[in-house]
Amino acid sequence: MIQSRGFYITTAIPYVNATPHLGHALELVQADVLARHRRLRGEPVRFLTGTDENALKNVTAAAEAGVPVAEFVARNADRFADLAAVLDLSFDDFIRTSNDPRHAPGVERLWRQTAARDDFYRRDYGGLYCPGCEQFYEVAELTDGRCPEHGVVPQPVTESNWFFRLSRYREELLDVLESGRVRIEPPARRNEVLAFVRAGPADISVSRPASRAAGWGIPVPDDPSQVVYVWWDALANYVTALGYGSGDTAYQKWWWESAERVHVIGKGIVRFHAVHWLALLLSTGQPLPSAIAVHEYLTVDGAKLSKSAGNAVDPYELVNRFGVDALRWWLLRDVATLGDTDFTEQRLLTRYHQDLANGLGNLVNRVVTLVHKFRGGAVPDRPATGEPADRCARLPSTIDRALGVFDFRAATDAIGAVVAAANRFVESERPWEQARREQAGDRLDEVLATLVAACRGLARELTPFVPAGAARLTAQLGTGPTVAAPEPVFRRLEQGS
Repeated sequence: MIQSRGFYITTAIPYVNATPHLGHALELVQADVLARHRRLRGEPVRFLTGTDENALKNVTAAAEAGVPVAEFVARNADRFADLAAVLDLSFDDFIRTSNDPRHAPGVERLWRQTAARDDFYRRDYGGLYCPGCEQFYEVAELTDGRCPEHGVVPQPVTESNWFFRLSRYREELLDVLESGRVRIEPPARRNEVLAFVRAGPADISVSRPASRAAGWGIPVPDDPSQVVYVWWDALANYVTALGYGSGDTAYQKWWWESAERVHVIGKGIVRFHAVHWLALLLSTGQPLPSAIAVHEYLTVDGAKLSKSAGNAVDPYELVNRFGVDALRWWLLRDVATLGDTDFTEQRLLTRYHQDLANGLGNLVNRVVTLVHKFRGGAVPDRPATGEPADRCARLPSTIDRALGVFDFRAATDAIGAVVAAANRFVESERPWEQARREQAGDRLDEVLATLVAACRGLARELTPFVPAGAARLTAQLGTGPTVAAPEPVFRRLEQGS
């Protein structure tokens, strides 16, 4: 069983230049599963998400929409916050970096602490800038002259900025990553980061001219001609949301004293989190995150989800048509740990029907029906035995191990294995035949008790993954001496529904 003094988990905070798409849902659902799983194990948990609102691309998008920036970002931020109800999320805190009173004071405190270490200097700089990434690129980092993330030709930009001495922290970063003090999962992403750090990271620009930002953003302390670079600003949310800079005791509890601090992020922003953020924390003398869980991208016809590409799948629409159980389960069951995963509605429906409607749902319906038919709905008072009992006993620790390395496929595989074992048990024991033989009454009671215990265990362990469906299962199975009347929990869906 996992032991912890506290589990602090965060998602990356997305830009609000557009409304949420399915890729955002993937990250939120993954983090939600980790938070719910730890709560299920009795641990104190704090789950943070929010929106990144001080980016230049938000300013550009607002101008194109003909809407004031503050109004534009607030409207889209609301769409992200509303995903709590749509996706059945359990986050404890939601930070908006443009207007949350906790954020700017914390960013200013971080800046001043870093400046006190002589880790900033100002200089003129010219480079290739991708507005989508809000990042400068070296020519060698481009793919056929284009940004590897957005596929656009970066803009040549010359300006005077504040720089952070990232190069100063090469050896400390290597020690942190090689020793495992900060764990990056999966290991392939850790290896990429290590290769980058070993090559010697260059100093990075951490401000932008206020004129280019149209005055939007957090002013650099003592230099109002510059605003804090959006990535420096955004990364700080993990501590500013805890009151860093405003004396909130949450910062002490969840950042200094938590046994685990986990960031769930997409693969395109690993360097910001596993290099830049760690160096900032080293500069300011703060604890480091304990783990960074990196997920892959979702694609449509092999292309990364993007509103500009016209393939941004809307999670609101998917839940409206197919329900939250089907969407959450597909995101957790089908998405690969390494390598992008292509989304289709047919894949979502196939997985839902195979695992939930025809798998677990059918099992529970059979078991409850048998208990009502042969025992009037009363659960026999017998110990659980056989393979289903053995697998159920191992299921929590199997899920613990899988989620410990952020392997959602392995965790959901474990649930499927218990369902399969319980179905094999039904077929091998054939309780409907035992019921015809009066002398088999004791064995029938053992079989029914074993099946009810297995289904109840599955409903409990399913809770972090599909909380709404698990609640319906629990309502039908009960926790005491009886079960409710049989009724389909996971109904069949049609593609056009």
